[in-house]
Amino acid sequence: MSRSGFAILVGRPNVGKSTLTNALVGAEVAITSSRPQTTRHTIRGVRNVGEDQIILVDTPGIHRPRTLLGRRLNDLVLATLTEVDVVVFCLPADQKIGPGDRFIAERLADLRRQKLVIAVTKADLVSRDALAVSLQGAAEFASDMGLTVAEYVPVSGVDGSNVEELAHVLAGLMPDGPPLFGDQISDQPERVVVAELIRQAALERLHDELPHSVAVDIDEMGPREDRDDLIDIYAVLYVERDSQKPIILGRRGQQLKEIGAQARGRIEALLGSKVYLNLHVKVAKDWQNSPGALRRLGF
Repeated sequence: MSRSGFAILVGRPNVGKSTLTNALVGAEVAITSSRPQTTRHTIRGVRNVGEDQIILVDTPGIHRPRTLLGRRLNDLVLATLTEVDVVVFCLPADQKIGPGDRFIAERLADLRRQKLVIAVTKADLVSRDALAVSLQGAAEFASDMGLTVAEYVPVSGVDGSNVEELAHVLAGLMPDGPPLFGDQISDQPERVVVAELIRQAALERLHDELPHSVAVDIDEMGPREDRDDLIDIYAVLYVERDSQKPIILGRRGQQLKEIGAQARGRIEALLGSKVYLNLHVKVAKDWQNSPGALRRLGF
């Protein structure tokens, strides 16, 4: 009898959820960044383990929100928690357990049907002795918070250590049932993943120059009429203030060209085709607090 079901990865921002999702799936389906609160969609990646199937949900980091967007992202995570079969609570090995982790644990304590796995992430950043201390600390923390944990798995999405073990643990906790997906690795529309890859390139190029006020919208995307080996993509990067626009453009538009070149390589790998990528920058005033702008941008 095969097993299949949904597993959600939760944790505070920047604990390695997206990197771990990509490692489990074996492809880049969730964008990663050293900046917190990078993920804005619940990306579903599909991983087959023998005859079993895991549908992985990578969510935005749960945090104390300061904007309407932040509140909506938190609501999205909490709503998704009730719809999955297994919850993977990510606690980074290189950081101490803090208020953000307790905030999440309090919400996990209310779950009844879902099985809980604690993944001690970023295991590649600490020594073996320090990792053992982190695992013991995670167990004590879970006990103090009244959590019932099925498994503890130290793991690194960067160097791949214990990724296969975690996959088998998750598969074994899924309910009996046939696979829900075929050979695809994600159920996200290509336009959503393309927009996320563009935003990832922008975050990487801008480093600390721009806060998380960048959103990407795909205006048009499709094969060029006279060529079957080229896909045209027209996208807009939105910022919140006029002063942020020249930061993305750079001197004589060079920064935007670099963002486009970096994103294009990843998009071509995703789509398996040559891509013409046309990027523009526009200002949407305070879009993170505008219900209309959030709807238009898919939040």
